[in-house]
Amino acid sequence: MSTADGLGDFIAGLPKAELHVHHVGSASPEMVAELAARHPGTVPTDPVELARFFEFRDFAHFIEVYLAVVDLIRTPDDIRFLTYEVARELAGPQAVRYAELTCTPYTSVRPHEDDRGMPIEAYTEAIEDARVSAQRDFGIELRWIYDIPGEAGLPAADATLAYALDHRPDGLIGFGLGGPEIGVPRPQFAPHFARAAAAGLHSVPHAGETTGPETVWSALRDLGAERIGHGTTAVQDPALLAHLAEQRIPLEVCPSSNVATRAVASLAEHPLQAFVDAGVVVTVNSDDPPMFGTTLNAEYRIAADLLGLDAQGVADLATVAVDVSFAPEDVKARLRAEIADHVAG
Repeated sequence: MSTADGLGDFIAGLPKAELHVHHVGSASPEMVAELAARHPGTVPTDPVELARFFEFRDFAHFIEVYLAVVDLIRTPDDIRFLTYEVARELAGPQAVRYAELTCTPYTSVRPHEDDRGMPIEAYTEAIEDARVSAQRDFGIELRWIYDIPGEAGLPAADATLAYALDHRPDGLIGFGLGGPEIGVPRPQFAPHFARAAAAGLHSVPHAGETTGPETVWSALRDLGAERIGHGTTAVQDPALLAHLAEQRIPLEVCPSSNVATRAVASLAEHPLQAFVDAGVVVTVNSDDPPMFGTTLNAEYRIAADLLGLDAQGVADLATVAVDVSFAPEDVKARLRAEIADHVAG
């Protein structure tokens, strides 16, 4: 693939697995406008004002905006609408065939001060209905990762674990931890991750995004992390890089997100190349794509530029995501074959 446009076209049609993408964070401006119209309040519905609303100053401001969007999701119909439309966006323009969507049920299910929280049964029914419909209508396989919003502490961890174990949806495969890292020590959640693992859920916490490599070590040691969300600051610790490489623990890398939240200063300074040079397994993901003005296709293009990849290199990157996903083996085999067909074609 010799031209930039040719590589872009190749990426656009490349069948993909998306492993680090947030449910609410995938709400496009059109989806947010629809939800804001349903629930008028603090979020603007005008496209220009909405774009300005999504201009992040730093990670703390991103969390503030994210929670404002969360507040628009108040009913099971909102959940179903969001999930189905996110699946449409992933399956169509991004050619995503399989996605592990990080959901934070606590923010929608917990009792709100104005009684807007929905029952967990209604939440579960809504995401599962959307999952089944999306597979039928768009050919995309969705799976869920329930994550603890770390800033809400142990009450949120207790509730999220109960949602996962006592009301487990068919599509649930993982247990995560998101939100701010500063002031949210990982060890306090160790019992929750241990119980989730005992129930067969995979451990996929965020770590090393806005704090140092010690947070990644803690996620590995205390939470039994099988993959690390972001792990950006792992580059500061050669021993950690060596451990990640030796143990084949993948990093879910989200370049544009890291720049938008100021986790890194610029794409030119992103440690993706350093990770690859150290032998660390990496996957490329979009995190909260509309909020960061990106797409999974754009993230693959960025990775290709940072790593100097041709079409085969990009396809190999897509295959790695399939390999380290928690998809059933038959789904992995089908996806690998689709990627190979795309390269041959």
